[in-house]
Amino acid sequence: MTLHTESPTPRASLAIPFMLGASCLVAATSIIAKALGTGPGDLAGLHPFQVSAGRFVFAFLTLMLFLLASPGNRPSLAGANWGLHLVRSLCGWLGVTSVFAAVARMPVADATAISFLSPLVTMGLAVAMLGEHLGVRKIAAALLALSGAVMILKPGTDAFQAAAFFALAAAVFMGLEAIFIKRLSETEPVMRVLVINNGIGAIVSSVVACFFWSWPSGLQWPLLAMLGAVMVSAQTMLIQAMKRGDASAVAPVLYSVLVFAAIYDMTLYGVVPDWLAVLGGLLILSGALLLSRARTA
Repeated sequence: MTLHTESPTPRASLAIPFMLGASCLVAATSIIAKALGTGPGDLAGLHPFQVSAGRFVFAFLTLMLFLLASPGNRPSLAGANWGLHLVRSLCGWLGVTSVFAAVARMPVADATAISFLSPLVTMGLAVAMLGEHLGVRKIAAALLALSGAVMILKPGTDAFQAAAFFALAAAVFMGLEAIFIKRLSETEPVMRVLVINNGIGAIVSSVVACFFWSWPSGLQWPLLAMLGAVMVSAQTMLIQAMKRGDASAVAPVLYSVLVFAAIYDMTLYGVVPDWLAVLGGLLILSGALLLSRARTA
């Protein structure tokens, strides 16, 4: 007797490669932001609010160019939940700005690992706002991840990095954003979400950046443009991955961002994480993975 097993469809088989691509690009945005925040060569770095403005403005321009070339993909804005879009975009802008502030002042891998505490924020908010149940597995996941964060932060020692508070702030804002994204995904088309999010982000971030403005150098301009284009590409690949595969199988692959960030940091800046940072990152990842399993159990 021959056993027949279902092979994954071509559409489903692309889910994990798309997510790996998204992870690679998300880590790349942090490295680009680090270069902009510290300044290439002898040049002064740009303020995090100015870097995030570049991210949103050039991301929005990239989207507009795509929609001009592909009229069939233009979303209708009729019926959009503008209030929810506004709150989500503000949280996303503050989260991105906090990440950019963190990576300019500390190793990218450490900042990335701490920002992965965002699922814990989302979990707490889901319990408070959406009435979700807080079980033993979720509590264990939270304790694992928080233990990892303490190892990276090293409070009470000379190795303590105050810049990590920016990464913690990023985790809070991104955790909040995830709650609003969840609500938007129930009623809003993907392209509409991308256009409105990046449009609102471009307006808000540009206004705020005016108060911290310093004129970018000739090299910083293309880096800002690259930052926006890479971020939109990462968002697109992430959405394509989620459309093609089960969230429980695909979403954990996004944590490979930490691996890519460590590789980039070592290659470009010669930053080698110490054993506490590596162990802390692994504990945060373990907690996040355990939490994702608890949600689908």
